[in-house]
Amino acid sequence: MVKSLLYTGPALDDLHEQYAKKGRIDERAAVRARCDVAIDAPVGTVWDVLATPAAWSRIDPAIRDVRLSGALAPDTSFSWVNGKATIRSRFAVVRREEELTWTGVSFGARAVHRHVLRPRAGGGTELEVSESMAGPLLGLFFGAARLRAALASWTDGIRRAAEAVRHP
Repeated sequence: MVKSLLYTGPALDDLHEQYAKKGRIDERAAVRARCDVAIDAPVGTVWDVLATPAAWSRIDPAIRDVRLSGALAPDTSFSWVNGKATIRSRFAVVRREEELTWTGVSFGARAVHRHVLRPRAGGGTELEVSESMAGPLLGLFFGAARLRAALASWTDGIRRAAEAVRHP
């Protein structure tokens, strides 16, 4: 128990290169969650919602001040504010209509946040979101249940935004 509370995870560069870019979260992190949602919108529409960071506030109104250092591409850094937390992030995987993954750090916690999109039989999109967060004592004030609730809210926001787009 104490060992997991003190676990800080890999260095941020290792987390980025050896985990996020290889389609993995940190399974040893004390805080991990996954959420799946079926979205009644084409994969391209879901991608457009997710791959437009400047408009993430329509997914979650607590998100603001998203600033990218360049184009949406692997290794592009960006910063953003989610509630009271300022997060410094970097895209790890950017595969149009398939996966968007980034790493980030805030208040000393290191995270991997993955989004995997799959077309559903009969139409629509299956979105799988998973995240790991590691940092000393993180589990005491931000546990897996809280992360699961945040991911459920995030995926529901993506679903609502994508389904609100009119399709021909």
